[in-house]
Amino acid sequence: MTAQRSAQPGVIGAASARFGAWLNRPMASFHLVLSISALLSILGLVMVLSASSVSEYTRSGSAYSMFIRQMMFVSVGWIAFYLALRFPVRFIKRTAFVGVVVSTVLLALVLVPGIGVTVNGARSWFQFAGFAFQPSEMAKIALALWGAVLLGERAVRTRSSRDMLFPLVPGALIIFTLVALQPDFSTLVVLFFILLALLWFAGLPLGYFVVGVGAILSIAVVMAFAEGYRTRRLTSFLNADDDPLGASYQARQSQFALADGGFFGTSLGQSRAKWKFLPEAHNDFIFAIIGEELGFVGAAAVIGLFGLFIYTGLRIAARSVDPFLRLFVATSTVWVIGQTFINLGYVVGLLPVTGLQLPLISAGGTSAVLTLFMFGIIANAARHEPEAIAAAHVAARRSRVPRFLRLPLPEKYHPPRPAPRRPDPYAGGAGLPMHDDPWDTMPSVPGPYRGGGQPMAAPGRGGAARAPRYPDYLHGDHRYGPAVPGNGASPGRRYPGGGRAPHRPVDPRQRDPYYREPPRGRSTRGY
Repeated sequence: MTAQRSAQPGVIGAASARFGAWLNRPMASFHLVLSISALLSILGLVMVLSASSVSEYTRSGSAYSMFIRQMMFVSVGWIAFYLALRFPVRFIKRTAFVGVVVSTVLLALVLVPGIGVTVNGARSWFQFAGFAFQPSEMAKIALALWGAVLLGERAVRTRSSRDMLFPLVPGALIIFTLVALQPDFSTLVVLFFILLALLWFAGLPLGYFVVGVGAILSIAVVMAFAEGYRTRRLTSFLNADDDPLGASYQARQSQFALADGGFFGTSLGQSRAKWKFLPEAHNDFIFAIIGEELGFVGAAAVIGLFGLFIYTGLRIAARSVDPFLRLFVATSTVWVIGQTFINLGYVVGLLPVTGLQLPLISAGGTSAVLTLFMFGIIANAARHEPEAIAAAHVAARRSRVPRFLRLPLPEKYHPPRPAPRRPDPYAGGAGLPMHDDPWDTMPSVPGPYRGGGQPMAAPGRGGAARAPRYPDYLHGDHRYGPAVPGNGASPGRRYPGGGRAPHRPVDPRQRDPYYREPPRGRSTRGY
């Protein structure tokens, strides 16, 4: 018995050491993203089948209709995941602005009567051929990509707060206004999360966040009391017993379902809340069905998967060299976790009901496809970690898996050169003609500078010999030789490598140990 107890810490220590060694592998982040995406997708399909079987059998006569539709959308989402994994990073950067323009146009079109479809009081959907599309879900990923491109490029070139705020904030406000006109308050909250995360990870000063969060809270209070159903939701959250069969009905039934689950649950498919006791059991309140059928263990496993996603996203963001990938991965992590926190919060009664879905688990076609597309970009960023790039180039020659998947090799990131703060007359370029060096056109003179003549005497004090007098072919005579740029002066701006620019020839007189700068005020006009 004692031997078993002494051996147990060793087994746990060996397992943790093995897991730590696996995490140190170059492709660990990529494998983590794949595993989390697959587990959440499979769990979501199973729970959608269980939660929707009763309602779908009543509606269409088949218990599998919602499951089949969701499986189709998840399949399309994994195709989008694969495409995002194949896209070069430079292609994603070039198309980010196009994506935000298209999503803005779609948000405007959905407000037109006859084009947009109203569902649950919000005109947020396009419907055609039996399928529905929600453009606000596209706006989330479009805003995250466009903001990461803008702030990623400006983070290298400038640290100005004005450049961080413009044009990102005005463009985001246009999207916010269109979403508020639908009205879709829950999506608006997620878009605020995305904007704040972009600016936070870009390094915007804290004072701007104090003002911005204050303005957001003020707008939220106004919007909460602007519509009657939002006011009823807020009052039912504050006083749940006032209307148990009305505005508080969903929240109370979800808590009853969680209480029935206990520690191990009632087993898969044996929920009682899905028998039309809990509305939207397959969508907004699917976590209550998970807690009822799988118990505390299943609910904790779901929360653990999202916790692992937090670790993976921040790990990829910390290891990424490209500022665009670093900002997008960190922002997407905040987006997914913020949406998850709100969904779990109103299911367990900590927040008022808002109608946000649980990512990759709740039923929803547009959300599943675009969330998996976003996960694919995160996996693409994981392949662009410095160690992963080297490992991918080695695996391309030794392994058949990359050749079978036809994944392009990740490219090394080359940072752009920072823009100069002031024009350099020797740098050339448009509007700055290249100046000829004075030594190229100056005739030879006697003395130690161009060969021939007597060597220069060392200057000194107290009657020491001075340098001989030479004619100045540029600006007249002075005592110590031609007055040309750089005669004895400091080299000025340093270039990479510590020397002058490659196109500026080194003044040969700087190599003379006895040469000194001419005294100020003596024939130095023009400098």
